[in-house]
Amino acid sequence: MTHPISTKFALVTGGTRGIGAGAALALATAGYEVLATGLTAEEVAAAPAHPAIRHARLDVTRDAEVAAIVATYPRLDALVNCAGMIQRGGKEFEIDAFRLTIEVNLNGTMRMCLAARDKLAAKGADKTGGAIVNIASMLTFHGSPFAPGYAASKGGIGQLTKSLGAAWAQDGIRVNAVAPGWIETELTRPLVEDAERSAPILARTPMGRWGKPGDVGGVIAFLLSDAAQFVTGAILPVDGGYLSV
Repeated sequence: MTHPISTKFALVTGGTRGIGAGAALALATAGYEVLATGLTAEEVAAAPAHPAIRHARLDVTRDAEVAAIVATYPRLDALVNCAGMIQRGGKEFEIDAFRLTIEVNLNGTMRMCLAARDKLAAKGADKTGGAIVNIASMLTFHGSPFAPGYAASKGGIGQLTKSLGAAWAQDGIRVNAVAPGWIETELTRPLVEDAERSAPILARTPMGRWGKPGDVGGVIAFLLSDAAQFVTGAILPVDGGYLSV
């Protein structure tokens, strides 16, 4: 396939559903050609179709797969790290489940960043390179009595984002994160539809509703855009005000 030289390319891991799919759609709408990945062939097959979005399978814990996916396009302008384990509840108090959650959520994000660095680095005299957005969480800011692995991984995402933002600024690479609040996806739908369990969430959220994947996707697109060209190392909550109360 031949691409116009002006086409911008974005890679969205975990981009076949939920927040990742919202990010892929927002970037496609903003004019990017997007490669969105999912962990399984079933996830890839079920992903929503869009003419500017391709889908592929990727396990972010596997070095060879990560290297191959980054090599898909000759250039890369944006990386969004949405691939991650969902909370595993009490299983995260067992070391194997804890280790796996860290490996996917935190190490997988770092693996993607390292693989994409050279392509994202600035080319030419303007020193303006590509940008990365990582997915943090409300648990980046406070702990969880039920999911210590997930909370630890998302706390790590916050510090990784700040660290890479500082370290790679000299390469023209901006690194930021979004911290979604309570977002309505297929994974949270049982909670959304349970009025008793949903009520305290809505009561604490000043905007009084669940977020949508597009709410997060729009902020991701902003952080990757030229409008945010002096923003790096930031963690931006997208939570309807949940953290403010």
